[in-house]
Amino acid sequence: MEFDELQKIWHSQTNEPLWVINEKALYKRILVKKAKASHITNFSELLVLIVYAGAGSLIAGLNYVKPKPNLMLYLMAAWMFATALYVLVSRIRRIKGSHAFDRSMLGELNYAVSMATYQVRFSQLMRWNIIPVGILSLWGVWRVDQSVWLVLGIVMVFILGYAGGGWEHRIYIAKKRELEALQRKLMIGL
Repeated sequence: MEFDELQKIWHSQTNEPLWVINEKALYKRILVKKAKASHITNFSELLVLIVYAGAGSLIAGLNYVKPKPNLMLYLMAAWMFATALYVLVSRIRRIKGSHAFDRSMLGELNYAVSMATYQVRFSQLMRWNIIPVGILSLWGVWRVDQSVWLVLGIVMVFILGYAGGGWEHRIYIAKKRELEALQRKLMIGL
C-alpha cells in the first residue's frame, strides 16, 4: 500500500516519527485519492444517466413508430427512465451531502471513503440492473419471433455484461478498503 511505502521510506531516510513529517504529503495524497474517487463517481453517474435516458428514449420512439408496438419494449423504456431518474436523485443527494465534510485531512479522507462507499453501492446496483434489462430485452425479442441465434447472442451479451460488472465492482471494493485502511491508521495516529 502506498501509505505503508511512504512510511517505510520516511523511516529509512530519517528517524523522525511519520506524523510529524509528512502531514503535507499525506494530506496531498488524500486529496489526490478523493479527486480520483470523485472523478470516477461523477463519470459513472453521468454515463449511466446519458445511456439509460438515451436508450429509453430511442426504444420508446422506435417502438412508437412501429406498426405493431411491443409492450415489452415500452416496459423496458419505462425501466430505463426509472433507473435514470433514480441515478439523478442519488447524484443530487450525494452532492448535497458532500458539504457535510470539513476540509481537514480527516474530513477529506472521510469524504473520500463516503464517495468510495457510494461508488461500491452504485456499481452493485448497476450490475443487478442488468438482469431486469436483460429479461425485458429477451422477452421483447422473443415475442417477435426472432431467430434463436439472435436470442443466444443477446443472452451472451448480458452474461458478459454481468461478469464485467462484477470485475468492475471488485475494483471499487478494493479502492474502498484501501481508503478505509488509511482512515483507520489516521484515526489511530490522532
